[in-house]
Amino acid sequence: MKKILTFPLLLIASLIVNAQAPSWVSEVGCKKIDVADKEYSVAKYGAKPGSASSVAKQVQKAIDACSKAGGGKVFFPAGTYVMGAIFLKSNVQLVIGKDVLILGSESLTDYPDIDTRVAGIEMKWPAALINVIDAKNASVTGNGVIDARGKFNWDLYWKMRKEYDAKDLRWIVDYDVKRVRTILIQNSDNVAVKGLTLKSAGFWTVQILYSQYVTASGLVIKNNENGSGPSTDGIDVDSSSWVLIDDCDIDCNDDNFCLKAGRDWDGLRVNKPTEYVVIQNSIARRGAGLITLGSETSGGIRHIYATNLKAKHTDNGLRIKSATTRGGTIEDIYFDNIVMDSINNAFQFNLNWFPAYSYSTLPKGYSSDSIPSHWKAMLQHVEPAEKGIPHAKDIYVKNVTVTNAKKVFDVTGLPTSMLSNFRYENTSVAANELGRLEYVASWDIQGLKISIDSPLKVENKVHSIEEKERLQ
Repeated sequence: MKKILTFPLLLIASLIVNAQAPSWVSEVGCKKIDVADKEYSVAKYGAKPGSASSVAKQVQKAIDACSKAGGGKVFFPAGTYVMGAIFLKSNVQLVIGKDVLILGSESLTDYPDIDTRVAGIEMKWPAALINVIDAKNASVTGNGVIDARGKFNWDLYWKMRKEYDAKDLRWIVDYDVKRVRTILIQNSDNVAVKGLTLKSAGFWTVQILYSQYVTASGLVIKNNENGSGPSTDGIDVDSSSWVLIDDCDIDCNDDNFCLKAGRDWDGLRVNKPTEYVVIQNSIARRGAGLITLGSETSGGIRHIYATNLKAKHTDNGLRIKSATTRGGTIEDIYFDNIVMDSINNAFQFNLNWFPAYSYSTLPKGYSSDSIPSHWKAMLQHVEPAEKGIPHAKDIYVKNVTVTNAKKVFDVTGLPTSMLSNFRYENTSVAANELGRLEYVASWDIQGLKISIDSPLKVENKVHSIEEKERLQ
């Protein structure tokens, strides 16, 4: 029998603020995308269904011809196509219809290296299966299926991971094993991706990078059907703004909906925030987090509105993760009208997340003169060190219902950076344990109702703001 817990009021109530939808939410997403009516069949350029080899070159010819003529629609006749990297251009709509199956090439040579950013570091990395780079007024639409067939990427990762772990190189293996994203939108404006089913990503499924006014709508992401791959995030919004994510269903093996803004020295150098993002009317299934902020926080993550969402068998509900070399501020986050069931942690906030991955040290036997440039970027110290301290504040949780959770809180701030001004309103959580709260300040939890199975097992370390000086 669950017991209703009266939470100890060691926390200081924050200022009462209006947690209604912010005024800017109606401005997010792509504007109307207009392209010419002319249609271009990939078959005309030699892309035939049923071929065992990549038809990317033929599809690219169709895209280029469409773009050169001023734009229009490029479509696939019904059938199955094997494809490597293609690059969409301005004023082109790529249509993948309901009778079309795209299979990602299983040869890494079909994905040429490009200049991009991966996991917070700018570096050379394979192009995605579908790339929208330096484009405007472009879209990928249809009710077809893209199966990236990413297992060959997963196998490469686990092989190298075993070798790197033995060499104390856990911090760099994720960057050295080059894997293929499914869709990349980079340096682009007014772009839409709608209606597709995306399966078995080799790495992140959809990355929106350095872009603005982007809509991802009606996407179904299934990365767990053929085994679970590492780092197969659902949708990553990365140093981008005015983004709308709507009506998506994500079953992946890492963060479901994730917001990022650069890592450590390199992320602080770039210094581009993720801001003005709406995530709504969607569901997260198996994965690491319904909404994850970080761990790449260097440019800042702010002005986020997440509403009308569901989580089922997801590891975490609202998740914040960073490290003491990341820097950046997470602020003005709205988490409203959410239903979560059978999850591990309702709220997981950690400003010193996963040290084995988060902190880079060059082992003995390696020369700093002969290592790759992305290793050097990872090893570059943040100076002054205080610039690397992340901050999280002004988080508003309202109208949230959680059932069958393992823990309510898995929360750890820093003595030098308290998790501050978190407000809970009309929120109820049923869980096995309360969990822990460390280094928090100015939390208003009067609107939080908790029922737990085992009050005696609670680890409840709450540090009020008055303790801050003593803890330092």
